[in-house]
Amino acid sequence: MQTPNHQAAAATPATARAAGRGPRNAPRPAALLSAAVLLIGPAAAACGSDSDPDSGSGPAVAGGTLRYAVETEPACIDPQVSPLDVAALIDRNIFDSLVELAPDGTIKPWLAERWEISDDRTAYTFHLRSGVTFHDGTVLDAAAVKATLDHAVDPKTKSQYAVGLLGPYAGADVVDPSTVRVRLSRPYTPILQALSTAYLGIQSPESLKRDNTEVCSSPVGSGPFSFTAWTKKQKIDLTRNDKYAWGPSSAKHTGAAYLDAISIQFIQEDSVRIGSLTSGQLDAVGGLSPSRVAALKSNGKLQYLKAEAPGGVYAVHLNSNRGPLADQRVRTALQRSVNLDQLVSTVYFGQYNRAWSPLSPTTPGYAKSLENTWRYDPDLANRLLDEAGWTAKDADGYRVKDGKRLTLAWPFGAQLLREQRDVLAQGITADAKKVGIEVNREGLDTGSYAKRVMAADADLWDASTVRAEPDILRTLFESEQGPAKGGMNVLKVNDPQLDEWLRHAAGTPHGDARDAEYVQVQKYVVDQALVIPVYTPSYLLGASKSLKGLSFEPTGYPLFYDVSKGKGA
Repeated sequence: MQTPNHQAAAATPATARAAGRGPRNAPRPAALLSAAVLLIGPAAAACGSDSDPDSGSGPAVAGGTLRYAVETEPACIDPQVSPLDVAALIDRNIFDSLVELAPDGTIKPWLAERWEISDDRTAYTFHLRSGVTFHDGTVLDAAAVKATLDHAVDPKTKSQYAVGLLGPYAGADVVDPSTVRVRLSRPYTPILQALSTAYLGIQSPESLKRDNTEVCSSPVGSGPFSFTAWTKKQKIDLTRNDKYAWGPSSAKHTGAAYLDAISIQFIQEDSVRIGSLTSGQLDAVGGLSPSRVAALKSNGKLQYLKAEAPGGVYAVHLNSNRGPLADQRVRTALQRSVNLDQLVSTVYFGQYNRAWSPLSPTTPGYAKSLENTWRYDPDLANRLLDEAGWTAKDADGYRVKDGKRLTLAWPFGAQLLREQRDVLAQGITADAKKVGIEVNREGLDTGSYAKRVMAADADLWDASTVRAEPDILRTLFESEQGPAKGGMNVLKVNDPQLDEWLRHAAGTPHGDARDAEYVQVQKYVVDQALVIPVYTPSYLLGASKSLKGLSFEPTGYPLFYDVSKGKGA
């Protein structure tokens, strides 16, 4: 999910927390799906490389440490706590999931060999593979799965994302050591995709007995790499799990990873990351600035890869509950005052596309019909502001009504900035000023920013999210999906019509009818100007050509299990 920073993360929530609910009789498990493969939609992410097609080819060479740099550092890498995409990127190496979202958009077995779904679609019974052990030596069993899911919904965990992913989770039953039944209070179609994400990676039940702070700083999974050390503000080190023999079916090899270790380094300055890559101090960098792509592609020693992330695009959300933006005319005026085509093209050099919907085009249920339907229209913006009574202007050119300037507060977390969103914000602010709207950007430390977000104390809030499921719309707009419940409805949208559509769609089986429900949601939030979709994020990665096997999972994060370094690298 990318949240205030989120990109994503594979990502999204629902809201019914299971903690405190008493058990109920599980419905009889009729084998609607015998395990193997479930199609959830078209390929979740368009991943590709613009590098030399021969780069990274040749036989894998075992050994070496991958030195990989990212822009931001997570505060916690307990997958059931952090909502950040950088946490998911790290945790995908440490944790395995019950099921896999394959590149073709199908759900396939992973830690679960097969599963059955009850007739009423409220019980999923998973049969676990044998021989899997966690990094601390604990054996994978049904109790470990139950412990992980219960950990996600436990209020003490303070999950910021995973609890929402579980939707109407009502508990898990240990049927026998190798069989676990996951119960839901109502049908919830996205559950299998949710269980495929790193955010619901299965943790060692022994490690979960530790203090939550320890779980955050040194989690224990069963993945191809184990956590080794965290040097704050510098790096996280992972070490190969030599016993690993249960990778996902889409992997290009079996057994242990090729790399000995991974060093994930935190370097916010784009120029420093790129300089370290070109000088050979790093093997690869994520979060590549679009302005650097041309130079990187011209460097014969480097390769460039790009993955379009599914889920929620980078968007500015508008607070309809207070101040000037409580008037839809003002919201629409702001939405139409921004020249997004020009702004996105100028800032991102054609690497990111202007967005038309809150959903990415690579997400099932994307409303393609929204494209080109709402364009830059300052004349309309000015007319709407006049109609709303903001007819006077002060000496600085800002609109005034009843003696008050039309001012909007847009706080941001300074440490979470990425993808030149600060430059983008300057452009949005400048365009808004042309029609008389003042936008005040305020940079805050992470703690202060979090308090503002939790209190919905803002007129504007921006984020992108990653999830290969249109249910991310429920995470963003359903009234119950506030941050306290693992959702991202930060500005407290409370619209009965939206709630009805989103809840019904979440329980509707995959297919055209479900997609149509999500299309109407996308059109509604744009028409009501609850959101300004800005650009569709892509994960831009630069790497040495000595690296082989670089790829992306369907949610757009790079995968390192199949990666190897060439001789002399």
